[in-house]
Order: sequence, then C-alpha cells, then structure tokens
Amino acid sequence: MNARFKWVVLTFATVVAIGITLSLGGWQLSRAAQKQALQAAVLAQAAQPVLDGVALQSAADPWALVHQRVRLTGTWVPGATVLLDNRPMDGRVGFFAMTPLLLQGSQAAILVQRGWVPRNFEDRTRLPRLETPAGVVEIEGRIAPPPAKLYELGGASGGAIRQNLDLAQFRTETGLALMAVTLQQTGAPSEGLLRDWAAAHVGVDRHYGYAFQWFGLAALIAVLYFWFQIVRRFIYRPKDTSLHG
Repeated sequence: MNARFKWVVLTFATVVAIGITLSLGGWQLSRAAQKQALQAAVLAQAAQPVLDGVALQSAADPWALVHQRVRLTGTWVPGATVLLDNRPMDGRVGFFAMTPLLLQGSQAAILVQRGWVPRNFEDRTRLPRLETPAGVVEIEGRIAPPPAKLYELGGASGGAIRQNLDLAQFRTETGLALMAVTLQQTGAPSEGLLRDWAAAHVGVDRHYGYAFQWFGLAALIAVLYFWFQIVRRFIYRPKDTSLHG
C-alpha cells in the first residue's frame, strides 16, 4: 500500500467520522428542541384554569389534561389504600400513598397520589399511620400519569405494600370505575404526608451535553487530521538536496 493510497483512505475515514459525529450532535440538538417544546406545553397546561370534577369527567381524553390543575370534591375509599415502596422524596426513600377518591355525585373515581411517608426500616412490613378523613373532602392537585413502574422480581404483588401498581388490574381488584389518569395531590404537608413532588423535567440539558460531546469529538478529529496529515507533513517534509553537491 503506497503512501498516497493510505492518505486517501485516511482522509476518507476522517471525513466520514466527522460527518457522523456532526450528524449525531445535530440529532441531539433536535431532541433538545423537541424537549423544549414539550416543556413549554407542560407549563402552558399548568397555567390553564383549574378544573372541577364535572369538567374532568366530561373530558373526551383525560390524558390530554395531564399537568392541568384540578380541584375535586369526593369521599376517600380508605380500604383501597396502597403504599408504593421504594419511592424517593427529598433524598429519602419511603412510600407513595395512593387512595381512590370517589367523586361527589358520581360513580367515577380517581386514584390520588396523596403524598409521601417514610418507611420503618426496623420493620419493613409495618404500615405507617395515615390520616384519611371521613366524609366529603375537597383536594387540589394536578392530573398525572400513574407512578412509574420499578423493576420487580416475579409478578405483580398484592396487599397494602406494593412495588408497582397496574391501574387496569387495580380497577378490577377494587371494582371502582377508576379514571385512566391519576391525581397528584398538592399543598402543604398534612395527614402525615409530604407533597414535595419533583417538578416535571424533560432532560433538555442532557441533550445539550451530548451534543457538545459529539461536536467536540468532531472538532478533535479535524484538529488531529490537520496536525498529523498537513502540519507535520509540511514541517517534516524532506528537503530537496538535488540542487546541492
């Protein structure tokens, strides 16, 4: 393989590598733009007027209301309370307390993420003390998807303490006409529960970081090629001695 052929192969490989890394950086920027648009949509949804139970039930697609604020009136179904294990809040691990709320004047119900409660690390099976008011209550919150599912060995578990909760299965288990979305209750700590929910974050900064890495790699490849294939060739080019001697 002569020197010129090696130079052509190396140049071609460099151009391809730079093209790939630049395209990957551009893709990350496009993902960041998509996430920014999603974040703007979340903020716009949160700025909508507060919904009541009637408006919530009449919505054609409850999922279209995710992140919108609501104020609901109804009665708790305390016998159907579930504690989701291994859920963090403020750097501590505990339970998310989930209780269905039967909407006033309706057979419909919505599963409420009422808040967070610490676990007993000496007795992991001990249930924390929760206050669940009887009678009609009024709560505020925002429409949210069901809590994210964590890795779980074996099938879905039952009982008061669970790793995950499948809303469709829970609807069958309780016999309640649960809506397809949940309510993440907001407000000051009460009833033994904290409600310092993490803000919705779509990870825009992560994509900018990845884009910077890809563009940096493209620049590094270009600089190395320029140095080794152009600058060094010029500096260390053999001198023509045919004119001497």
